[in-house]
Parts: sequence; C-alpha cells; structure tokens
Amino acid sequence: MSWGTELWDQFDNLEKHTQWGIDILEKYIKFVKERTEIELSYAKQLRNLSKKYQPKKNSKEEEEYKYTSCKAFISTLNEMNDYAGQHEVISENMASQIIVDLARYVQELKQERKSNFHDGRKAQQHIETCWKQLESSKRRFERDCKEADRAQQYFEKMDADINVTKADVEKARQQAQIRHQMAEDSKADYSSILQKFNHEQHEYYHTHIPNIFQKIQEMEERRIVRMGESMKTYAEVDRQVIPIIGKCLDGIVKAAESIDQKNDSQLVIEAYKSGFEPPGDIEFEDYTQPMKRTVSDNSLSNSRGEGKPDLKFGGKSKGKLWPFIKKNKPPPPPPASASPSAVPNGPQSPKQQKEPLSHRFNEFMTSKPKIHCFRSLKRGGATPEDFSNLPPEQRRKKLQQKVDELNKEIQKEMDQRDAITKMKDVYLKNPQMGDPASLDHKLAEVSQNIEKLRLETQKFEAWLAEVEGRLPARNEQARRQSGLYDSQNPPTVNNCAQDRESPDGSYTEEQSQESEVKVLATDFDDEFDDEEPLPAIGTCKALYTFEGQNEGTISVVEGETLYVIEEDKGDGWTRIRRNEDEEGYVPTSYVEVCLDKNAKGAKTYI
Repeated sequence: MSWGTELWDQFDNLEKHTQWGIDILEKYIKFVKERTEIELSYAKQLRNLSKKYQPKKNSKEEEEYKYTSCKAFISTLNEMNDYAGQHEVISENMASQIIVDLARYVQELKQERKSNFHDGRKAQQHIETCWKQLESSKRRFERDCKEADRAQQYFEKMDADINVTKADVEKARQQAQIRHQMAEDSKADYSSILQKFNHEQHEYYHTHIPNIFQKIQEMEERRIVRMGESMKTYAEVDRQVIPIIGKCLDGIVKAAESIDQKNDSQLVIEAYKSGFEPPGDIEFEDYTQPMKRTVSDNSLSNSRGEGKPDLKFGGKSKGKLWPFIKKNKPPPPPPASASPSAVPNGPQSPKQQKEPLSHRFNEFMTSKPKIHCFRSLKRGGATPEDFSNLPPEQRRKKLQQKVDELNKEIQKEMDQRDAITKMKDVYLKNPQMGDPASLDHKLAEVSQNIEKLRLETQKFEAWLAEVEGRLPARNEQARRQSGLYDSQNPPTVNNCAQDRESPDGSYTEEQSQESEVKVLATDFDDEFDDEEPLPAIGTCKALYTFEGQNEGTISVVEGETLYVIEEDKGDGWTRIRRNEDEEGYVPTSYVEVCLDKNAKGAKTYI
C-alpha cells in the first residue's frame, strides 16, 4: 500500500490532507496548552484557598487551633497545598514534554512538507515542459507534411500543363522535394521528442512521483505516531502524580483519624476553668418582719453583717450570682467591678437596677462564667501585668507560662554569658586574637539583663505563689464560694485595692460594712419591682472613644451623641442609651452631659 502507486494522480488532495494533519496537530497542542493553564489556575486557587483558611500568626485564632480537630483541619490545608503543587507539576510536565516538543516538531514537519511538495511541483513542471515540446514538434511535423503535400500537388499540376515552361516545372519539382525533406526532418524530430517524453513520463509516474508521495506518506505517518505518543505522555504525566496525590489524601485521612474528642474536651476545661466552686444554696429570707431582713452567710449577695472579711462583687452590685454575671435581659447591669485603681481618677461601678428573683434564678441556670475587671479600663485597654483580670485558675496558668518564658530567657542569657566568658579566656591566653577588655562591656550588659530577668521572675513567682495559696480547698465550702484570702489578710490591714481581690480576680475598693448593708437592704426593697424602660433625661456627647468590653457597659465613639437615661449618682458612671435595645454605662468623664431641666429626676447644677 503506497500513496505513490495508489494516489499517483491525487497530488492536490494529498497536499490538502497533509495540511489538515498539521492543523490537527496544532489544535492538539492548543488543547494541551489550555489544559496546563487550567491546572495552573486550579493550583493557584487551591493555594489561595489553603492560605485563606490558615490561622494568622500571633493571633487569637492561632491559639484556638490547639484542638485536635483544628490541627487536623490545618493538616488538611497543608495537604491541599501539596495537592495544588502536584497540579503545578502536571502543568509543567505537559508544557515541557508535550507543548514544547510538539511545537518544535510542527515546525520541522512544515519544512519537510514544503520540501516534498516543492519537489513534486518541480517534477510536474518538468513533465509539462516535455509535453509542450512534444506538442510543438507534433504540430510542426503536421504543418510540414501538409506543406509537402501541397508542393507535390503543385508540381504535378505544373508538369501536366503543356503551357508551362520547363523551367517552371523544374522549379516546382525542387520546391516539392524541399518540402518533402522538411517533412522528413520534422518527422524525425517529432519521433525523437516523443520517445524522450515517453521516457520522462514513465520516470515521472513510476519513479519521481512515487518517491515523492512515499516521502509524504512517511511524513504523515510519523505525524500520526508522534501525536499518539504525545497522547500517551499526556496520560503518563497525570499518572505520575497519582501516587503523590494519593499520599496527600492519605494524609488527610490520617489527620482525620488523629482527632481525639476526649483530648479536645480536656483542652476546653484547661482553657476556661476559672478555679471557682459552684455557689451554695440560697437560704430562705423572711420578709414577714419588716426592716429585719437578714441575709444568709451563704447568700450570693455576700453581706458583711457578720463581720467576715468578705469581698464585694463589683463594688455595689446586687443580684449578681458570681461568676455567672452575664445579663441577658434589660436593663443591663453595670460593670462587674471598678475602683480608683482601675482607671486613674476613674469612677466606681454604679448601682444595678433591680431584678426579680426569678430572673436571677434563671440566670444562674443558664449563664456561663464571665469574669471582668475594670483594672484595665483605659483607652488602650492594656492587660494588667499580674493578669488580675483573669479567674484564679486561668491567672495561675498565665503566670506559670510567664515564669517559664522568663526562665528560658534567663537560660539563654546565661548561655550567652558563658560564651562571652570563654571567649574572654581565649583572648587572655592568646592576645593576638583579640582584646579581652573589649568584652567587658558586653559581659556587664548580659549580667545586667540576667539580673533584671531574675527580678522579673521573682515578681511573677510571688504572684504565682499568692494565687496558688489562695486557690480554694475542696473541703472549704465558704471559701469556694467567695474566693476569700486566708485569715492572715484581714480587710482592715490596708484600704488599697491591691490588697483585696474579688471573686472575679479584680481588685475593689474597701467600703464600710454599714454602707454595704444599706445597699443590700435597698436592693431587697425593690427586688420585685417591675422593670420599665427609663425615659431620657437629656443628651450627651462622647469626648473620647470608649470600648465597653465589660458587662453592663456600652461602647461609644468620639463625637457620638446619645441619650442620658440615668445621671451620675456620685460613683463616676452615667447610664446612656443609643436606641431601644442598646444601653449601658460609660465613665462620666468620657462624655459631656446636657440634662433637660424639665425632665423628671433631673438636677440643676450651678
């Protein structure tokens, strides 16, 4: 089966067919190129997706990824990143092994095809030239034969005419002989050219064209084979990354199997355990004897009537079942605690509005611990150095972590000091290596850093020992409820906030026992009053931005105008409202208050 013998007369069709074959190859190259672009785009999207859900470094989100389920999710993101890398490998291999190779082959194929068909056209032109020569000699022979016949007929006519002279007859005879000789010459020339043409034609159809068409056939078959090999390479490129993709998927499965729900539950305990014990039972309070209401020692209102060194919950708070202090119903409670030490020259917490006892019981059953401290109530919102804003257990963990970090820094500085000391000894033994005195300044600096770190460590260790000594014992019910200090810390020793700690870990200002009893009595007088929204008694403009991160407070932005619903009662807090659902307390010094003189309950300031 050969194109040279079977398709000897299909030169034009073969030319179209081979061009179509090159077009198909170029179309396949374009297909593979678009596939590589898709793989790159897919890999890029996968990488962006993985990066998008990676936890940010040094952020709260990163701390939350300590759970095994979150770690498995991180492993899944990493595996997906590797998975995306394999798609990039597919794109790179297809580009290098298929696209580049085929593009170069197409150029070579075009050159070969052009050369072959150029030879074919050259052979065609040669045979056409021979054919034209044959036709020319044939016409010349035909013309000479006709001229010889006419000359012969003219001679015979002249010879038969008696009136023609002998000279004219001889002239006609010579002319006929000349024409006859010319016809013979044309015949010989035609015969020679004909033989030559037949030879050239035979060579053309049996040698030249078959050879050229055979080359074109081989070229086309190589193109077909090359395209098939490229398709195999296309599949192999995918197959080569399947084992690695399988490992990525196995890694995801392994990460999923590493999830330990019990461990995560334990981590939740470690993260949120406050160290407090559940409150005790609330005793019955007899209201049948007016003005003789008493509060049980185990009551969560924590009366000071028995002379115990009890602590207040957020100053003058009422109805707060610590550590369950989150309020879900209006009116919102005031901040959990505040003292002059919380904000320089800052206010104390205002009184809370009265709540029905049923609300307090429901709150006790549904609320979760949320410990607050106004010690850090400043515009920067900085965390206290001793972590006094945290519950005891969480504070102990933070202090222990800080002590460990300082010990590591001390060890690092000590290693550096030892290295400098050894270098100094080397300089002393070999002065040519360096001046020992040049290291004295560095050695003194390191020693000074070590001393500072040790003092810092001692400070945190003291706080840690204090917290560990104050953590409640399991067999002391009263201390579990109140989180009181040992008896060696009586409330009369010092009136500073730093010597007392409320159950939520914050410091409160000591107040007189009579004032506390009076507040409790007032609270119980209005225990069951109906709660109605307070009317606005004026407006206020925020002088500074205040972030109300504690319960009962409300955030305001500098320059914002709000409604005043309760003026400062002398405790440094003003109650404001933004809309029907948003109200709370802000420091009076943070706002400029303009009261309506006609409003009920408004005071006139001179």
